[in-house]
Amino acid sequence: MTETSRGHLAMLAFSALVAGSFSLGSLSANEIDPAAFNAVRFLLAAVLIGFAAWFGKGVPRSTLTAPWRYLILGGLFATYFVLMFEGLKTAAPVSTAAVFTLTPLMSAGFGFALLRQITTRRMWLALAIGAIGALWVIFRADFEAFLQFRVGQGEIYYFFGCIAHALYTPMVRKLNRGETPLVFTLGTLIAGFVLLTGYAWSDLRAVDWVALPSIVWIALVYVAVFATAGSFVLLQSAALRLPSAKVMAYTYLVPSWVAVWEIALGNGVPNVLVLGGVALTIVALLLLLRDEH
Repeated sequence: MTETSRGHLAMLAFSALVAGSFSLGSLSANEIDPAAFNAVRFLLAAVLIGFAAWFGKGVPRSTLTAPWRYLILGGLFATYFVLMFEGLKTAAPVSTAAVFTLTPLMSAGFGFALLRQITTRRMWLALAIGAIGALWVIFRADFEAFLQFRVGQGEIYYFFGCIAHALYTPMVRKLNRGETPLVFTLGTLIAGFVLLTGYAWSDLRAVDWVALPSIVWIALVYVAVFATAGSFVLLQSAALRLPSAKVMAYTYLVPSWVAVWEIALGNGVPNVLVLGGVALTIVALLLLLRDEH
């Protein structure tokens, strides 16, 4: 398997894991302060990644070179996660998912500005097809539902979070100095935890952790293990192998994965028209999988 193929496989898994955080996040967002929730999430994920790094090849001393890099990356992803949960407090899942589909386009812009990564016409076509397919799935092939879309405070919060997410991807490649994805992820998680703990210290102390509903603990374990530790490694691994636009294009698959999650949770099967949107996201990915040359 080529390095490029490994990057695509990593993002395929990434999109499936991220979809689960949407489903569980919407159930727990109003039960706990977003910053406090994500501080604990980063801590648990850092412990997991730390053990993996320790029992693997270890953490070389060179990793500590220019620690400000991890503060930038940790700050960007912490911002995204906090604003995501803040947005889910008031925004409908359909609206936040629609905002999420803007991330690949923003990432393509940041990729050009920071790394001079060129997005070809075919890639722009793929991004456009993927966006249409994602919106098709999000609004369940209901054009009237799309026309009734309203931007509220929650969507605005989440939009700024998506900007941070889009900027994070090219910054990984720009700031990486040869560290492995596992070690680089560990530094990012520790930095994110430190920043969030400082920001949400009073909220962390105020939370009655014993009295929290079980859904909060379920969501916390899932997002820490899979949607944070797992997805961080996958995203950084892919970002070192693929252009930013291609990496973030996989976000178009998230609505389709959410549909799968909904089926698994017993919330019904999408109608046949919705599957047309899934087909468009697959077409977009096939365009992106082709070599540029």
